[in-house]
Amino acid sequence: MSISQPLQMSVAGVILDLDGTLLNTDGIVSEILKISLVKFGKQWDGREADKILGKTPFEAAAVVVEDYGLPCATEEFLSQITPIFSEKCCNIKPLPGANRLISHLKRCGVPMVLASNSSKASIESKISYQLGWQESFSAFIGGDEVQAGKPSPEIFLEAANHLKIEPSSCLVIEDSLPGVTAGKAAGMVVVAVPYLPKQSHLYISADEVINSLLDFRPEKWGLPPFDDWIDGTLPLEPWHIGGPVIKGFGRGSKVLGIPTANLSTEGYTTLLSEHPSGVYFGWAGLSSRGVYKMVMSIGWNPYFNNKEKTIEPWLLHEFGHDFYGEELRLVIAGYIRPEMNFPSLEGLIEKIHDDRRIAEKALELPVYSKHREDPYLKA
Repeated sequence: MSISQPLQMSVAGVILDLDGTLLNTDGIVSEILKISLVKFGKQWDGREADKILGKTPFEAAAVVVEDYGLPCATEEFLSQITPIFSEKCCNIKPLPGANRLISHLKRCGVPMVLASNSSKASIESKISYQLGWQESFSAFIGGDEVQAGKPSPEIFLEAANHLKIEPSSCLVIEDSLPGVTAGKAAGMVVVAVPYLPKQSHLYISADEVINSLLDFRPEKWGLPPFDDWIDGTLPLEPWHIGGPVIKGFGRGSKVLGIPTANLSTEGYTTLLSEHPSGVYFGWAGLSSRGVYKMVMSIGWNPYFNNKEKTIEPWLLHEFGHDFYGEELRLVIAGYIRPEMNFPSLEGLIEKIHDDRRIAEKALELPVYSKHREDPYLKA
């Protein structure tokens, strides 16, 4: 992902969007629309996802009603799906890096406001299930409290007023184009975290575009830096993925000279949507062979322009032969960097080997080495 290099500056307060920026609401929205559209003999296929991103609930409902030709008014359709959404709020998970960012800013005394096109009641309902969020923000501003939602700047100007900070001293973190437009129209600094894949090129008005909240560097904006990076790596709450090794695109060994043990994404769609593309590392358990160090790419591999999100682990061990079909289990314990594009194949290969060196060294540290004994690897 392309990341601009902003000038060093200092901001005094942070304004955060909620849906798609801090909370992974996309899966819940898709689930609700699938259920609701079946009643009309329609099937939600996600093609309107980019059209409803960043819209107010009414605007999003209007898009669905029109595009699917539903025999009801927008108000009626919205009244049908709102109660379902309220019931499922407890299932919405924070996006990677969200809890870390909120707790860091709060601990450092940086004032924060939550500003969303959702109604204030919806905001309060969603965050009530997130430990520590309610008391971390000085205010919540919903789309129903202003005359016009994003892309109008009104909601962000209202947030600055709550913070008692000049708009030019506010930093906005947003995932949608309407949100970025609103932040810039308000005269604020805007960091974009595009929620939809392969959309970063559309966010040209943002001051910075990052792959995920894991890549946010507060010090670029005069805020206190995170103190949890260790030798170029970020410890994560471990997560697991596994399955039989499958044949990939055949370019790992042949083109890159790097033999990856590819896993099928079948059955892991939800899990992969919860974790941003990038380079991770941890431990790999391979059938009865043993446990090995591992560095892994998750994403679309921009250099080769994959059409689907893939999982490509590289087991840091010399094997004498292929092991297609064998059961591979992974414990992902740390993060290195976001997915990037490269102007040359040589640049890509060099970076992959840099990732290997970083991962091999980090996995010797107690914070990572302890996960070698995870029972999942040997189950």
